[in-house]
Amino acid sequence: MEEDVIKRRIRERDEAIRRAKNFVSSLKGNFSAFLIGSYARGDFNAWSDVDVLLIGEYEESPVKRLEKIDFPPGFEVVPLNEEEFGRALAKNNPIIWEVKKVGLVLRDDLNLCKKFNLNCLEDRQIN
Repeated sequence: MEEDVIKRRIRERDEAIRRAKNFVSSLKGNFSAFLIGSYARGDFNAWSDVDVLLIGEYEESPVKRLEKIDFPPGFEVVPLNEEEFGRALAKNNPIIWEVKKVGLVLRDDLNLCKKFNLNCLEDRQIN
């Protein structure tokens, strides 16, 4: 019997969240990370990447940050420092809409949820 489509989609989303959590857990240093995009919303497809907003204690340029981060295939990582995140929040940048509306907390070492009074969601079904 074929697997129910809804059950399969839930399983695929759960696996993407698990992979994202494993990735951000492996990073050395202090970071806050949010799953955003189609996997957070649940409207992913076979060509979707796993979008992660990664806020860290960066001093170098965004390009240098990306060069230093060894992210898994199929991942799209947006590395910001806390100041850049705060400016994006103040400007109501669309990436912040994602965090506020559908973003899932993967890690919050920088305590951004509390510091910026975000209504952060955690996917409690995933261990």
